Amino acid sequence: MTRKSARSGTLTAASPAQAVQSQDPEALSPEAILERLRAEGVKFLRLQFCDILGTVKNIEVAQSQFAKALRGEVMFDGSAVQGFTRVEESDMLLRPDLGTFLVFPQFSREEGERGKVARLICDVYLPDGAPFEGDPRRVLRRQIERAAGLGLSMQCGPEPEFFLFERGERGEGTTRTNDHAGYFDLAPIDRGERIRREITNKLVEMNFEIEGAHHEVAPGQHEIDFGYAPALQTADAISTFKFVVKRVALEYGLLASFLPKPVAGVNGSGMHCHLSLFRDGHNAFDDPAGEYGLSKLATQFVAGLLEHAPGMVAVTNPLVNSYKRLIPGYEAPVNVAWSTSNRSALIRIPARRGTSTRAEFRMPDPSCNPYLALALMLAAGLDGIEAGLEPPPAIQRNIFKMTVREKRHHKIRELPGNLSEAVDALERDEVMVAALGEHLLDHYSEAKRQEWAEYSEAVHAWELERYLDLI
Repeated sequence: MTRKSARSGTLTAASPAQAVQSQDPEALSPEAILERLRAEGVKFLRLQFCDILGTVKNIEVAQSQFAKALRGEVMFDGSAVQGFTRVEESDMLLRPDLGTFLVFPQFSREEGERGKVARLICDVYLPDGAPFEGDPRRVLRRQIERAAGLGLSMQCGPEPEFFLFERGERGEGTTRTNDHAGYFDLAPIDRGERIRREITNKLVEMNFEIEGAHHEVAPGQHEIDFGYAPALQTADAISTFKFVVKRVALEYGLLASFLPKPVAGVNGSGMHCHLSLFRDGHNAFDDPAGEYGLSKLATQFVAGLLEHAPGMVAVTNPLVNSYKRLIPGYEAPVNVAWSTSNRSALIRIPARRGTSTRAEFRMPDPSCNPYLALALMLAAGLDGIEAGLEPPPAIQRNIFKMTVREKRHHKIRELPGNLSEAVDALERDEVMVAALGEHLLDHYSEAKRQEWAEYSEAVHAWELERYLDLI
């Protein structure tokens, strides 16, 4: 990777790009939402946010508190939320993003009898009205604002994969799959067809644009793809998608899991992210005259992703289990390289050009906090642009079949091999550290190091099976 000596003038200041798609302001006013809540008979309103690890949290209020909630006056105890704040400064406010309002579909008869439920995704504020710097949504907003100052907005189309497992006699989760189908198989081999359709129907009711749904490579593994959108909307959509998948699976007596590698010996679950930058309504990655049909801005963005991939993997792949997916032999990327023709590289450039020109970032998995993951992807790409990074030559061969010597010749690095190494790489990467901010970095690193320590201290079944009688 090479850096040019100065900010190369690739970008010029422009009017800020829209962080979210424009909507009718009157339709999103508190008064209009109150009227919709009344008209649709909604009895409960969920004020939703997430902690630093990506776990969705919510406070549910009844009808008498709707107006107060819409004014952003509902408080909660931040000391009870992972990575938020200390006991002595715990009070925090939930300020709803009115553009995220939706009424949930009915998932069960019991829900219908109790009354309809709506939701608003919230930003977290301090009592003095200042944005809370440890709010993952705020971290993403900062990078969106940074891009907007350069006249750019990032669009993302995610491909989250998940497993459907049977439950045990007491309702506990198992790793028994409910089918033995493979990639693109049909019913009756694919026994997940009906539930995928039900999930799709619920998502469509919630205004998702579903592009496709199919069985994935491993038994019991599935993928449902939805349309690309600006970064903040995409992060909101990923959180909502995971909730809907799990909720529908529960109604079918199944467990939906987004764990990256729940079963040994088969493919794990990734969440490939198709990324592009737009300026003034046009895809800024597209350039028919450029090499591979890519603009200079596109290759610089790719260079930034490659440069900072080792530093961001602790966030895009946040679990001990994530690194059991990132191993050779199961189509998951372990090599820091890019390609226009094969899926063994970390970044692939799909064949479509024009408005569809994009970079497919294949590293993330669906266990990540989508707000932090997209924030770091955008921060890495913007650093590549602002610093004038140039990517190494694209690798068109199957990297999985290259020897160690060949990889060294092409200067292909490998990702960190476990969560501990990943956190080390994160803390060394100044661009990723700055994007997260001091508060969130400290709490996130502490949580992940504790997770690694607990895993390292535990005695696992494999160890007992391998050594107990032998030693």
